[in-house]
Amino acid sequence: MRIHAIRTGSVRVKTAQVTAKGSGLARQAAPLLDDQWTEWLPTYAWAVEHNEGVIVVDTGSAAHLQSLPKWHPYFRFAVQFDIEPEQEIGPQLRSLGIRSRDVRKVVLTHLHIDHDAGLRHFPDSAIFAHSGEIRRASGLRGRILGYLPARWSKWFDPQPLEFEARPLGPFARSRQITSSGDVISVPTPGHTPNHISVVVLDGEKAIFLAGDASYTERHMLDMRIDGVSADETIAMKTLSHIRDLTWHRPTVYLPTRDPQSQRLQTRLVSLV
Repeated sequence: MRIHAIRTGSVRVKTAQVTAKGSGLARQAAPLLDDQWTEWLPTYAWAVEHNEGVIVVDTGSAAHLQSLPKWHPYFRFAVQFDIEPEQEIGPQLRSLGIRSRDVRKVVLTHLHIDHDAGLRHFPDSAIFAHSGEIRRASGLRGRILGYLPARWSKWFDPQPLEFEARPLGPFARSRQITSSGDVISVPTPGHTPNHISVVVLDGEKAIFLAGDASYTERHMLDMRIDGVSADETIAMKTLSHIRDLTWHRPTVYLPTRDPQSQRLQTRLVSLV
């Protein structure tokens, strides 16, 4: 089994989005009011070459994100994308010898535009997302919250991912992605209320594909939530669960935005 880190361009957001400033509504408004931008950050997606077929975790950014609707204040004032078509996940997978039809499953940590923008490259794959995330992203409410369902392909019909009473360390519930049980999703609500992460097990080791559960490994270890999480208490509980897992199991923690996630370019994992 191999895991590939695929950088799909770069993004800049406000510093108050990465690290919370204040609390309550003031914290959530800060990313719009902040005048400080982060440096250009990576947007990673992941490809797991498994004997049950290739699994893609998030599809990253796409070139169309450089032209976003100006009616939405977040898109107008709080985010900037830098990505060319050849940096999208489809062309990068092909350079690795992976064709779109080789991808059996696509698992979305959440449905924000820089995690699902590359979906068009996977028309023949089974797409999985948490059922609550699908509901939240749909319709007018979804647009107001910053999702862009109008940009989804007509064939997009994600399968709802529901968790079962299968504990994984501090996580009371999980859901197997592979029948062999070595690729597992766990609930990591915070950044969005139904955010999930994917854990690849290599014996006692874990490769934790975290999405935006935190922006960096340091934020997770220091228990620093971001500026956009809907519920501070839930977000803190998620970071606590992740940190507890890292204390009890050797873990490679890989958030989408962490420049240090580049340490996993291609990782060979022994099949269990």
